Order: sequence, then C-alpha cells, then structure tokens
Amino acid sequence: MADDYDHDRRLVSGWEGRYFEDFAVGDIYKHPYGRTVTETDNVWFTNLTMNLNPMHFNEAYAAETEFGERLVDGTFTIALAVGMSVIDISMNATANLGYDRIRHHAPVFHGDTIFAESEVLEKRESSSRDHVGIVTTELRAYNEDGTKVLSLERTPMVLKREYAEPSPEQPTGWPEGVGTQPEGLG
Repeated sequence: MADDYDHDRRLVSGWEGRYFEDFAVGDIYKHPYGRTVTETDNVWFTNLTMNLNPMHFNEAYAAETEFGERLVDGTFTIALAVGMSVIDISMNATANLGYDRIRHHAPVFHGDTIFAESEVLEKRESSSRDHVGIVTTELRAYNEDGTKVLSLERTPMVLKREYAEPSPEQPTGWPEGVGTQPEGLG
C-alpha cells in the first residue's frame, strides 16, 4: 500500500513535551481536551479508593444535602486535572516533588466537563541533579460554565533537553526497533 503513494515518506518527531529550558515564569498553558466526568468515573474512583463518604455514592443521602445530588470525589478531580496537565508540564518529568495549596473552589457534579490550565510560578536549577530542573506551576481547573473548581501548586523535576534522547525512530517509551524504521523507507 505504501508504494501506491507518490511522495517521499519520512519519520517525523511527535510532541515530546516541554523540557526544563522551555518553561518561563508567567507562561500559561491551556491544556488540550476537556473531559466530561461521568457517574461511572465517580463511583469507580470512590470505590477504588475506599472513600466511604455517602455524598459520593448514596443518591438518597446526597439528595438531602445542600447540593441535592451526589458530588464527584474531590481526589478524582485532582487526579483528572493533574492528568490533563501532563502533556504540557510533566511529560519529561523524572519525579513529582509535591502538590501544595490544594483548594476545591466549587463542587463537581456528574456531567460537568472539566478544563485545566497551568501557570509557571517558579523555575530553578536542581542543586543535587545536573540533568533536571525544578518547575513550580499553579494548576487551575474549570467547569464548562467557567467556574473555577480546583487549584493547586505542582512541582515536578523536569529533564533538561541535553539529557533527553528521543528520536523519530525511538520516541520516549518505545523499545528499540519497533515500528517503522528509516531503512524501511525508500
């Protein structure tokens, strides 16, 4: 099938995320893709983490509260927002050092669509590891109405570009020799 095309084929690097040098204090990254939270997300996460607060899994109980319905487990919202930020903040992290100043500003309900953005607050060289730097961001999550539902500070150690070795032939996470290789192109 590849021979049917009348053009040159080549391997091109995909998005490898930001390296330490790419971050600048004051930059704001709106993370791609909103995510609608489902009842299944909430029930599974609540059960998986053994969160026994009936506000998350007991409709009759939750109906009698000030919210009138079940709330999405707050730690799910944290996990979702952090996950949404990985593409821009920590694809090249070697470790997350901390999550600080976590605040739930408004409840999240089944059917809410969450969007997230991160602002770079601080960036510094690591004093103990030459191959990484330390970046602190404020992660903010909003629902579809623009209501801020979550904020937190996140501090990963991020790899410096000179220590990264991804290539079009072997991107991060791929074993050597898997998939299309340069010698297979002609």
